[in-house]
Amino acid sequence: MTIPNMITVARLLAVPVFAWALLEGRLQVAFFIFLAAGLSDAIDGYLARRWNQHSEFGAWLDPIADKLLMASAYGLLGFLGFLPAWLVLLVVGRDVLIVVAVGVARLQGKALEIKPILVSKANTAAQVFLVVLVLADLAFAFAADDVVWAVIVATATLTILSGAAYFNIWMRLMRGVTAT
Repeated sequence: MTIPNMITVARLLAVPVFAWALLEGRLQVAFFIFLAAGLSDAIDGYLARRWNQHSEFGAWLDPIADKLLMASAYGLLGFLGFLPAWLVLLVVGRDVLIVVAVGVARLQGKALEIKPILVSKANTAAQVFLVVLVLADLAFAFAADDVVWAVIVATATLTILSGAAYFNIWMRLMRGVTAT
């Protein structure tokens, strides 16, 4: 168990605590847990690269921790009425489709390795920023409605573009076309 893996496990364990805080209306606690979890994702990745501590366990667990945190955040913020349901469905649906596509490819005997592409990195940044912004607005009441709406539009756009890019990669793989 490497230090980056321990950080990832801590992020995974933070998900139910974050959900509890949000559901109990402890919005400042939820904000700081989400912020710490988001920062821990950057830190564990940096440490894994810096100390050359990549592991199969970490490569498997890190995206699961990320997806659970984001799905929980979007699902609960949508359920509580702080994010539009259509955005929650878009964000979570994209991730579900990616997981299904990987599964279908593997069932077909094709190795589909999902490597983050530029639009996907921008999408992740927008998704995280939106949650931080909404939680900060709720926890500290700084009335950022116009900014939140702009980030919702940007997040939706990037989610669609990222999903389309991954779909294109998947279709090329399924047709046997190599990437150029």
